[in-house]
Amino acid sequence: MTNNAGALNDIRVIELGQLIAGPFCGQLLGDMGAEVIKVEPPQVDGPNGKSGGGDPMRNWGHGEAKLWWEVVARNKKSVSANLRVWEGQEIVRQLVAHADILIENFKPGTMEKWGLGPDDLHAINPRLIIVRVSGYGQTGPYSSRAGFGGIGEAMGGWRYIVGDADRAPSRMGVSIGDSLAATYGCMGALAALHAREKTGRGQVVDSALYEAVLQVMESLVPEYMVSDHVRRRTGSVLEGIAPSNVYPTSDGEYLIGGNQDAVFARLCQAMGQPELASDPRYATHVARGVHQKELDDRISQWTRALTVDELEAAMIEHSVPAGKIYRAQEMLEDPHFAAREALVEVDSPRWGKFKMQNSFPRLSETPGSIRTLAPAEIGQHNDEVYKGLLGMDDAEIARLKSAAAI
Repeated sequence: MTNNAGALNDIRVIELGQLIAGPFCGQLLGDMGAEVIKVEPPQVDGPNGKSGGGDPMRNWGHGEAKLWWEVVARNKKSVSANLRVWEGQEIVRQLVAHADILIENFKPGTMEKWGLGPDDLHAINPRLIIVRVSGYGQTGPYSSRAGFGGIGEAMGGWRYIVGDADRAPSRMGVSIGDSLAATYGCMGALAALHAREKTGRGQVVDSALYEAVLQVMESLVPEYMVSDHVRRRTGSVLEGIAPSNVYPTSDGEYLIGGNQDAVFARLCQAMGQPELASDPRYATHVARGVHQKELDDRISQWTRALTVDELEAAMIEHSVPAGKIYRAQEMLEDPHFAAREALVEVDSPRWGKFKMQNSFPRLSETPGSIRTLAPAEIGQHNDEVYKGLLGMDDAEIARLKSAAAI
């Protein structure tokens, strides 16, 4: 699709992980230009033909068409290897000799059981950076427990504060815990690459789901320790931050964030009620927090008489941070998305033309990109990688197939 001008275009990544956290980390590195070789379990011959195999993400998503794979596996090559047999494990060892980064998100101890732990891999390639994403990290009393993203969100403090106060904790509509752990894993890999320039050695990046969530929990723990404050679920608002909410209009809803003093004064001008900015109940950040509900009610009374477009025009005119609540269709129609190419079109043999999120963040000199589609078949690049990179011949490929290793 495009030439590879990415900052990591001289970096090779071996991705062993499955489902969300490991593959999303690989997606981020691939978007930045890295060559990502994804190792998937091969399909198994059975009485009813081939079954199983591949990353489960191939069949994940919402709606009739399962398209999550098309996003998370872009810019990747797929090879097949059965890591539960010696021959498959040996393939990984050979790949590691040619790699800069390896990503895995298996239950801690699994890689060691396969003879693929950090000591084993660093004996082959001391420069290898090993990104290990897990629920609880590689050490500690919980490390051997199974852990998915939702568990990390609960333990890291996220779930307790999300939702309405009179209901059970809610979740986001995306797998935020997995994505955060993957993002921190990617960030750790980039830091380790920089360190390797000075030391010549690779290292292990240990990214735990619950710690990734904990990292974005702001001052939740210090607030409890110093002032005994426990954050609670507050629905669509942040307690004490006002006005900052979704407000009703005559034809929908609209988000306004006017909690800073000068911004609030401009919002009051837009409302035609400039006196509110000097009202003792609303004049300061703390005062607005105390009177949050009555202030929201007052603003809602004003917004209900306006359409979304009328309200947006007023917010733009008075420079108040605000915006529409977007769904996919609004993103596809929005001129700002189009101007910045936030969505990029791909042409899939299976699904036809469709758009997905572009590579982020934007680098001015070495931009990331979507260069190749997600591999349609498990092991689609076996010949390219095993023959071209590892130097295997047809006889060796046949032997591996007969051993159910690929």
